[in-house]
Amino acid sequence: MPPPNQATGSRIPPPEDEDEARREVLFVLHDLARLIRVEADKRAREHGMTRAQWVILVRLERQPGMTQKELAEAMEVEPITVARLIDRMEARGLVERRPDARDRRVWRLHLRAAAQPVLVAMHPARTGLARAVTDGLDAIAIARLSETLMIMKAALTGEPRARAPDVPSDAGPGLGQGPDDPIAVTVKEVA
Repeated sequence: MPPPNQATGSRIPPPEDEDEARREVLFVLHDLARLIRVEADKRAREHGMTRAQWVILVRLERQPGMTQKELAEAMEVEPITVARLIDRMEARGLVERRPDARDRRVWRLHLRAAAQPVLVAMHPARTGLARAVTDGLDAIAIARLSETLMIMKAALTGEPRARAPDVPSDAGPGLGQGPDDPIAVTVKEVA
């Protein structure tokens, strides 16, 4: 392994071509996302669920009342796929569809009481996965990584850039910390 770069502390040599470095980021993100999905599949199976069901429970816990369409968009699947998953989860008593107060064609999704013990049981698996992915990173590196990923997400979604709310004040110079840095403007959390 090469010695750390004196300027950046990184063991990765500085790129000769900035565009090549940017393309490399895409490859690494793609590989990392695939590895996370594989590990999440394994951990969900240990709880008798699929990763998709796990995602639905977590999404609805964070954002109750989502529509099937909103959930499908967030999960990057077809609405019919979510409808079938919800049918199965509704049959297990984990979720319920409630009519929208303003539009009778729309159903809002909510967790039922039976979902709570499942979420509690899966919490250690979620924490374990997060710790496995961030193993070797300290709190400052995790905060900077989170902020960097939110910036990247904002660039693709067109949403305003947001500053990670948990970047420690003693993190030193970094993303969004300069007074003239447009990233420092806190608009809303993107993640």
